[in-house]
Amino acid sequence: MQDLLTLRGLVVELPTPAGWVRPVNEVSLRTAEGEAVGLVGESGSGKTMMALAMMGLLPLGARVKGEAQIESSAGRSATNLTHMNETEWRAVRGRDIAMVFQEPMTALNPVMRVGAQIEEAVRAHEPKLAKDEVRRRMLESLKRAAVPDPETRAEQFPHQLSGGLRQRAMIAMALAGGPRLLIADEPTTALDVTVQKQILDLLDRLRRELRLGLLFITHDLGVVAQVADRIAVMYAGRIVEEGPVGDVLRAPRHPYTQGLLAASPTLEHGRLAPIPGTVPQLTALPPGCAFEPRCALRMAECVKRVPEMRDAGAEHGARCVLVGEPATTEARR
Repeated sequence: MQDLLTLRGLVVELPTPAGWVRPVNEVSLRTAEGEAVGLVGESGSGKTMMALAMMGLLPLGARVKGEAQIESSAGRSATNLTHMNETEWRAVRGRDIAMVFQEPMTALNPVMRVGAQIEEAVRAHEPKLAKDEVRRRMLESLKRAAVPDPETRAEQFPHQLSGGLRQRAMIAMALAGGPRLLIADEPTTALDVTVQKQILDLLDRLRRELRLGLLFITHDLGVVAQVADRIAVMYAGRIVEEGPVGDVLRAPRHPYTQGLLAASPTLEHGRLAPIPGTVPQLTALPPGCAFEPRCALRMAECVKRVPEMRDAGAEHGARCVLVGEPATTEARR
C-alpha cells in the first residue's frame, strides 16, 4: 500500500512562561492508503496537538520542525505540511486531509444550518460550482455519512440533532472535499455505547469504500482494537510503542502499554490496576525515559537518556531498554 502520510522527526514547540515546551517530540509515523492507524495515550500525551499540526491549526506562536509529508491527489506532488503558509493550507485542508473533531457542538457553527455548513466546505475548494451541484454534493455527503432523511437534517441547526447525528454531520463535512486522509479525534466521546458502535462501523466502512487513510485518536484500547490495523502508543509527546494492533494488544512490550491494558475494563478481570502517578509536566520532563518515575520495572539506565525505538518483532517496536536485552533483577533500582 502507498503511504499517504509520513511523519519524520516531527516536533511541535509552544511558548510558555517557563520557556518552550514540546507537546510533540520527534514523532515518526506513517499511514497508508486504506489503512487505519490508532493513536493511543492518556490526556496530555500530545495526540491532539499532533493532529492539529497536520491540519495547520496550531496556536499562534507555535513552531514546527521535522517533516510531515502528505501524498497529494493526482496531478500534484507530495506536500511537506511543516513549510506552508495559510494560503497553501487552504488548498490542502479539507481536500487532501480532513479532521473530525472531538466535540461537534463546539466545532459546528451553532447559528448555521447543518447543510449550509457542509455546502461551505464544498465551495471552499470549488467556488465556481453551480448552486444545485453544491447542494447535491452536500446531500450526497450526508447520505454517505448515514444521516437519515438528509433533506430534513440539512435544514436543521446543530442543537436540533442528537449527539450521534451531530457526529455524523461532522463526518459528512469532513468528507465533502474528497480527502484522502481522515483524522478522527476521539469521535465517540460521550456517545452511548450503541451509537459509538454505529460511528465506528461507519468510519470503518468509509475507509474501505473510499480507500481512506484513517488516523484514529483515542484513549480507549477497546475502541482502537475494533477499527485499527496498526497502533501507536504516545506518552509525553513521543511514540513509545508501535506495531500491528493484534501484536501490541496481545503482547505489549512497553511498560506504559502494559499499564494501559491493565487499567482497561474487560470481562476477564474485574479489578483494574491503575498506573500510579500522572503524566509529567512538559516543563519538567525527566532526563531519561519520561515514563521512568511511574514504571515498576525502571532500571538505572532509564534515567540516563531517552531510549531509542527498539525492534520487538515484525513491524513491532518499543522505546524501552527492556526490549531486545535481558533485564536482571539486580540491575533494577
